[in-house]
Amino acid sequence: MHHARQHAETRTRERRQRLAHEAARLMAEGGIRDFHQAKLKAASRLGIHDDASLPRNREIEQALREYQRLFFGPAHASGLRARRDAAGRALAFFAPFSPRLVGPVLDGTADANSPVHLHLHSDDPEAVARFLDEHRIPAESRTRRLRMDRERVADLPVWVFSAENLGFDLTVLPQHALRQPPLSALDEKPMQRASAAQLRQLLVDEEIADYEAD
Repeated sequence: MHHARQHAETRTRERRQRLAHEAARLMAEGGIRDFHQAKLKAASRLGIHDDASLPRNREIEQALREYQRLFFGPAHASGLRARRDAAGRALAFFAPFSPRLVGPVLDGTADANSPVHLHLHSDDPEAVARFLDEHRIPAESRTRRLRMDRERVADLPVWVFSAENLGFDLTVLPQHALRQPPLSALDEKPMQRASAAQLRQLLVDEEIADYEAD
């Protein structure tokens, strides 16, 4: 009985790994942005439909990192570095709004189509719009729903524009969210975010790691 249960658990774990890697491949090659969508498409392609075999978003994210490193190697690394450098300049530019870098450019899973996602903070909902206007940056207005904590969901203003041949995506949050980040759709934990100083430190740490690897 114990042996049968172990065998079943091993099979489930193997299916989860296969699904995570197929979902990662779909995201890397098929341009799918949404983890849940990639997971369901991978399950359909592999003919795996039991819920126990569905990987968590974090497992897919880890598989995506591995896939990008294996198949895109130096091209992925240089593209990511270019986006992080641009993010550093954007963090300096939007300094009046206590900006934070979030998303794939920060966590390292950005691809050639990933915009630079920033969180800006202001209790004046029009302040960012005025700032963009003053600097003659044509931006498109959108809305994004984020989970602020376990109880509250908020529809937040978003501004999208292009610069340096890259897309930039700005979500405007209230000032208090500087201390309490919204929850990540990946794992329902506070989002990972980086200030300009933290991003600079990340780039230095990676340069040291690359130097030591060589």
